[in-house]
Amino acid sequence: MKLLPVLVLGLAAPALATAAPSSKAAGWRIPVAVKTLGNGLTVVASEDHSSPTFGISIVHKIGFRLEPKGRTGFAHLFEHMMFEGTPDAPKGVLTRVIEGGGGILNGSTRYDYTNYIASAPVSALDAILWLEADRMKTLDFSDKNLANQRDVVKEEIRVNVKNRPYGLFFWTDLAGKAFDKWENAHDGYGSFEDLDAATLKDVEDFFTKYYGPSNAVLAIVGDVTPAEVFAKVEKYFGDIPARPAPKPPDVSEPLNKAERTLEETDPLAKVPAIAVGWKMPARGSRDQAPAALLGDLLVGGEASRLYLALVKGKELMLNIDGGVNWPLGTPWSYDGPTLLVVFGLYKPDATPRAIVDAMSAEARTIARDGVPAAELARVKTKMRADFYSQLELPLNRADALAIQQALGGDAAALNDIPSRIDAVTSADLKRVASTYLTAANRTWVDRRPAPAAGGKGGR
Repeated sequence: MKLLPVLVLGLAAPALATAAPSSKAAGWRIPVAVKTLGNGLTVVASEDHSSPTFGISIVHKIGFRLEPKGRTGFAHLFEHMMFEGTPDAPKGVLTRVIEGGGGILNGSTRYDYTNYIASAPVSALDAILWLEADRMKTLDFSDKNLANQRDVVKEEIRVNVKNRPYGLFFWTDLAGKAFDKWENAHDGYGSFEDLDAATLKDVEDFFTKYYGPSNAVLAIVGDVTPAEVFAKVEKYFGDIPARPAPKPPDVSEPLNKAERTLEETDPLAKVPAIAVGWKMPARGSRDQAPAALLGDLLVGGEASRLYLALVKGKELMLNIDGGVNWPLGTPWSYDGPTLLVVFGLYKPDATPRAIVDAMSAEARTIARDGVPAAELARVKTKMRADFYSQLELPLNRADALAIQQALGGDAAALNDIPSRIDAVTSADLKRVASTYLTAANRTWVDRRPAPAAGGKGGR
């Protein structure tokens, strides 16, 4: 599962997290066992005895769009706070225990969840479970730690947004224009004003509300049995007091009824860039899988339609990337409104309108003619291969299972994704393209280099 680098607490590359068997037979299914503890913590276990290692993911159902108003970026801030240690395991202990045995750990914040992942030799399972349970019980809340991590997040914003060409406009600015509800439209990466206004009590209240066991899923994949996992998790997590799971806000939105556009300038950019987004179907709907395939068909690599049309064919764009729920996850890892995003740099002599019109022409062709059988088969093969490749490491498998359980209440549904891809027909793609890839449902942001001081503006 591809993680967005700018939102991840970056650590060492995996050294020991060996993969599952590289050749997946047709119909290969991940073994899944699920149990919920008395305090509400949901546990997912999956056996894989190919190596004496394991991967663990703890997903908390709190992300950018679920954070309280007036606390923009708080979900992201708290991801960092979780690495500040506890009264019994000071800052650095968790990292030393995991990395000292050759393991890795990480964390990230997304729209609908925050996840904490690790991989290590199975001999370290008890120690890591103790440490994870310890930080689910409480943290080392202090003004010093809050100030430290507030500064870390603010520095990330400076490096990744304010002082980098294009920043994250293809996510933050595009979503801000496409969506209407604050939950979906605000910049979850964080604002200096809201971060500076955060108090220690705010942090403690956030932890109490969102980091209780009933609002979390813990998944383990590796050289373990479900009975062993359930017993150990009960041992270390079972005495954490239950707390009510917070009621999530209503984040649903209809499709847009008129095109939305935004023009920006960027003093650090050398060439113009464009980000285009269309609102997509809800998770679990009959249109979700066709939309996922449509995204791959349009922008899934150098054989995709928009790459061939706009980079190779018309030569309007210099590069192209995107997909459904890009860049914050996969087409299967969202639980609220999301976009099919197309982003790329374009040539200075091209116009954004010409680029958007060319994209619309491809969408109209699919809506009218569908997709030839050979092309449809190629995209399905690529998507299945990508799916299994992303799940090779037990660590990634644990994360994917935890996310599926947290968002949909059914970790085993991960096994259904290949068959959902296979079931998509050309008629499905015609329906989805004609319903969602319309001009009325389209938002685009054009970002151009700012004129040099004293120079001539415009073009």
